[in-house]
Amino acid sequence: MGRAAIAGLGVALPPSAVQDELWEGYFDRHYAAGGRRGLAKRIFANSGVRSRQAAVNPLLEDVSDWSTERRMRRYQVEAVPLGKEAVGRALTDAGVAADELGLFAVCSCTGYATPGLDILLARDMGMSPRLQRLFVGHMGCYAALPGLGTAADFVAARGRPALLLCAELTSLHLQPPDARADIQQIVSHALFSDAAAAVVLTPGASHGYAVSDVAALTDTTTAGHMTWDVTDLGFRMGLSPQVPDVLSVHVRALVEELLGRNGLAVGDVDGWAVHPGGPRILDVVQERLGLTDDHLAASRAVLSAYGNCSSPTVLLVLEELRRRSSPPERVVMLAFGPGLTLYGVLLEGSSLGA
Repeated sequence: MGRAAIAGLGVALPPSAVQDELWEGYFDRHYAAGGRRGLAKRIFANSGVRSRQAAVNPLLEDVSDWSTERRMRRYQVEAVPLGKEAVGRALTDAGVAADELGLFAVCSCTGYATPGLDILLARDMGMSPRLQRLFVGHMGCYAALPGLGTAADFVAARGRPALLLCAELTSLHLQPPDARADIQQIVSHALFSDAAAAVVLTPGASHGYAVSDVAALTDTTTAGHMTWDVTDLGFRMGLSPQVPDVLSVHVRALVEELLGRNGLAVGDVDGWAVHPGGPRILDVVQERLGLTDDHLAASRAVLSAYGNCSSPTVLLVLEELRRRSSPPERVVMLAFGPGLTLYGVLLEGSSLGA
């Protein structure tokens, strides 16, 4: 059985906003009444985020008191054109026509409606009526990697191209001011951003990165450390400060399992696409795997320029690596999310015989 290769990648971003301007123009006032304004200011300043994207910018439009219904209606308005742009760029990059696709998978945890993005984009972009579709919700920040693994399995088994789209609009879930100034909400408001990223996978691995292997590890004893609750006022993030500690326990074992069963070690990998959930998460991964600053430069650059966009973010890091003048030959992608779950994907370039 052949392997699937990443033949094209496309990114679409809403308008950008400067982190300092978001603080000064909105969040300074947002946290003024809770008595933790100083703490919130430090969290924003130390987030590692310089700028990020917002389909709904709080400097222009405050959605913090919107009902969930109103937010979901806005999700469709914003997500469809954003997803269409990312999909179109990925198809063009791959040289694949929309009606050639056999599978269209969509990952999104920030909005829901039926018909969903999978149906609407398939219709608008001329995909086949016999197209198989898959929608993945509520996996959060790591969803791109099980999505990538599933799409790659389809391509390898069926010999037809597949498309994966990750689209998130976290800006729609701005929470109202809270007198308690919950630190988990402060952190999420300081980090999260909007983006869409799409990947086209094709049969054979004579070009692009072959999807060689996928590994997962879930520690259900820490399931409460990362939550995404549907409330009457949008979706509310729960993000325990203990998440980096849990990753510290498990990340090396996951990577060694993924690489070891392919006859490899950490030193054999020249590209690392690590989901930048926050600066502490990147610090822990770097320390536990013994990586250099250069190994995580792409992840830190994405965090600085784009923030944490949930599921598309690790694909943004992969795109940073692909755009280098000398792209890496062997890449490990890592992402983390609710469960608490760690996912890893091994990619190998065509010159490695993939």
